[in-house]
Amino acid sequence: MYELTALMEVGGPVAALGGGAAYLRARHPAAWWSTVGMPLSAGRLLGSYGSVMDSCGLTVPPSRLRALAVHAATRREVRPVPPRRGLLRPTSTGMRIRLRLAPGQEPADIAASAERLRHAWGVHGVYVEPVKPGVVELRLVGFDVLRRVRMPRKTGAGDGLLRVPVALREDATAFVRDYRTIPHELVLGATLSGKSMYLRHLITGLAAQPVALAGIDCKRGVELAPFAPRLSALATDSGQAAELLPALVQEMEERYDLIRARQGIAPTTPDEEITSDVWGLPEGERPVPVVLFVDEVAELFLVASRKDEERRDEMVTQLIRLAQLGRAAGIYLEVCGQRFGAELGKGATMLRAQLSGRVCHRVNDEPSAKMALGDIAPEAVGAACTIAPERPGLAVVGDTSGGWSRIRTVHLSLADAAARCAESAHLVPDLPALKPFRPTVPARSVDHSGSLLKPRPLTD
Repeated sequence: MYELTALMEVGGPVAALGGGAAYLRARHPAAWWSTVGMPLSAGRLLGSYGSVMDSCGLTVPPSRLRALAVHAATRREVRPVPPRRGLLRPTSTGMRIRLRLAPGQEPADIAASAERLRHAWGVHGVYVEPVKPGVVELRLVGFDVLRRVRMPRKTGAGDGLLRVPVALREDATAFVRDYRTIPHELVLGATLSGKSMYLRHLITGLAAQPVALAGIDCKRGVELAPFAPRLSALATDSGQAAELLPALVQEMEERYDLIRARQGIAPTTPDEEITSDVWGLPEGERPVPVVLFVDEVAELFLVASRKDEERRDEMVTQLIRLAQLGRAAGIYLEVCGQRFGAELGKGATMLRAQLSGRVCHRVNDEPSAKMALGDIAPEAVGAACTIAPERPGLAVVGDTSGGWSRIRTVHLSLADAAARCAESAHLVPDLPALKPFRPTVPARSVDHSGSLLKPRPLTD
């Protein structure tokens, strides 16, 4: 009886602690990491750093001077030297540590062993980021941050114009959509993949900035119409799009004329040879940036009869001109669709080549993923094909530099997004070229049922 009581006294608290840790890890991974995971992983890292680096082939022979000094002082065999590590800095999602590379090493050597380091130190992921020549930073993520997305407090976007924090990367940093760096982007995804959520974050982020927003939504405006109070122009079918695109091209040409006049460029100089842009103009003369959102771009390519082919070719040509020349004029494209391949018709491949940013959500087949990522980051195609339907909003993002990563957007309801656009309706800039396409916003009805004034009865 005494042994049973002693076992319960010792085993009860241990079982309670183990069960509590398992519950925290499953339901509250951030709390589990702060209380249990981080101390364990930090102990593994500090205790096995040298041996793990040696097993991963990340050590180098010591210098001759160091070898002679060690041999003279201790008379023992000189071991290979791992990269010198800095202080271990804990974060809410993991840990960070800087390494000074040994002579002859490069950041790619550390990145190639990231998977081995992850298993050795018991963390969810290890990511390598060069800091300066000879120094890299290891970002250790303790749990799957994409399962329950929480944006960090510091997103890195600052107050920069045309910079919008859209989603969370798998390394627990914010993914910022920067139109100044990547002017045009292609967003692909199947139905219910989270493509519309990504679009909502972009629009609501830009709505608070002095930017003109235009939209082409050939699904009768079901995606973009809720944001009408903040839109400067909206086309809800291919006929209206055929009128809006020439207006944007005309606006682009007028901006090129403004650049010529300001910088003394000859009027006969072709637009393609003008290397300057609107950002070189004085702030008082600089035209407002324009971001054009195209939802379901395939609808602009599809034609029902031979009569519509001429209009289709004109629209595609105008989109290509905007993609080629719009950046210098402050006009940017965000093209969305479920599939965007050469089978859509003439000009599809040329337009896609101008869209340097790529975001691929869950797609229905591998060729669709190749259309988005195959020509810039072939190794990312497999990652895009493994996105599960149970994780809407998860996507693979890449650019022309060849780099890619997984991201996931935070859930944002359509009502909240529409409310934010309505609150910033006063920021709609005055662009005469887009006034004919300004969507009509119905007036809100005032509900007096909740009035705080009590009626007073009439007296004789």
